[in-house]
Amino acid sequence: MASGVRFPTDSTSATARRVVAAALGSVDPVGAREVEQVTTWRRDYLTHFSRLVTAGLGSPSDAVAIANAGLAELAGQMLVGDVTVAEFVAADPVHDDWSTVEIRGSAEPETELSVPYRGRRLTGSELDSQLDDWVERGIVEPTFADAIREVRDHPEWLRLEGETVVVLGAGAEMGPYRSLLRWGADVVAIDLPRADVQKRIRDLAREGAGRVRLPAGGKETGGDLLHSLGDLAAWIEALPGRLILGTYCYADGATHVRVATAADALADRLLRRRPDTALAYLATPTDVFAVPAADVKLANEAYARGRRALRAPLRLLSGGRLLQRNYPPTADPGLCDSLVPQQGPNYALAKRLQRWRATSARDAGATVSLNVAPATRTASVIKNRALAAAYAGAHRFGVEVFEPATSNVLMAALLVHDLRCGRRPHPEPWREEAQAAAHGGLWTAAYHPRSALGLAAVLGLAGSRG
Repeated sequence: MASGVRFPTDSTSATARRVVAAALGSVDPVGAREVEQVTTWRRDYLTHFSRLVTAGLGSPSDAVAIANAGLAELAGQMLVGDVTVAEFVAADPVHDDWSTVEIRGSAEPETELSVPYRGRRLTGSELDSQLDDWVERGIVEPTFADAIREVRDHPEWLRLEGETVVVLGAGAEMGPYRSLLRWGADVVAIDLPRADVQKRIRDLAREGAGRVRLPAGGKETGGDLLHSLGDLAAWIEALPGRLILGTYCYADGATHVRVATAADALADRLLRRRPDTALAYLATPTDVFAVPAADVKLANEAYARGRRALRAPLRLLSGGRLLQRNYPPTADPGLCDSLVPQQGPNYALAKRLQRWRATSARDAGATVSLNVAPATRTASVIKNRALAAAYAGAHRFGVEVFEPATSNVLMAALLVHDLRCGRRPHPEPWREEAQAAAHGGLWTAAYHPRSALGLAAVLGLAGSRG
């Protein structure tokens, strides 16, 4: 059995079922009983993760109840050492004898928002034109363009002066570490105490324009969330000033749930002990979201423009599985189910946990930045051949897949916006999740994403061989 933060048994599916059943049970007891009866979780989880969203659309309080119940069950099931996560969160900080390594960058802070895109650096009117193009094609929500423009018009925001951003997973491709350093921010970088990871983090710190603080246990810098959570928590809790805890960690399989649980335990502890703490997350577009009626309209218009002569035989040959309409014509809100079976139930649970914490913390009055990031060609995605092929063919279905450098800057800019703009969150959690979403076109696509995924992969493979 794994050490550190871990599942209570060797069956990750059993734990996931209990968590999902508990979350649904707070507002949908019938749905909870159906989860409890599942025997093929890896195949059937898709339906139940979708139900977690639909069950919360009845009222904001239902969505919050689902989030709180899911978080409580996970904390009561998962273990840190010999205690549950819930007990760890409630306990006093462990003795911390870790030191701090500080690095100050040698560059001057950038004072203009500049977005790398297809070999160019977009600023000013070029950035405006690209934002307009993305909105017109349904690649991002209009509120996304509004937010990026507001950051562009307030370059003094970029430095996040007076804030300390704790970046869990500082080496992650999608994290804001690089951008924040270019803008001159104060960053606490947390990642594995591996020589290659720490060298990359330190090199970026020296080349940047900000200040970086690293935890040091003994002779090495870095911190392992899974196996040193208590020490890390005590070290972070002792940092001065207001903290923004950003979670950008990724791992394969069940380890992703363990890492997400460790990060969530840290978030919960900080919110209890330092209530002014803000939280930051990136939501994956390959999940289930309620989407505005305007996106439903765009998707149905695209469906009407589709090539019926090609669509009809494909649907007939596939028994109706291929090229299904994304939404019913009058759906409001629509439900975009973009879960990808190849990513598996552990990935879905790890990412849903973050959405639950965002909903719960926001309801309790905390500042939360959670933004839907576009599908991006990160190393963790393209190492899966099926997903890499689907990404290569996604443009045939109106979906744009972004390069990591573009996504990184855009999502870091949204974080700055959320921390500086003073906007009051929408009382309905699903609408808050849709705010400034960069879904890449999945929400406005003509076809249900899973019904086009296989064809996108085939077309992507054909294109790469051609």
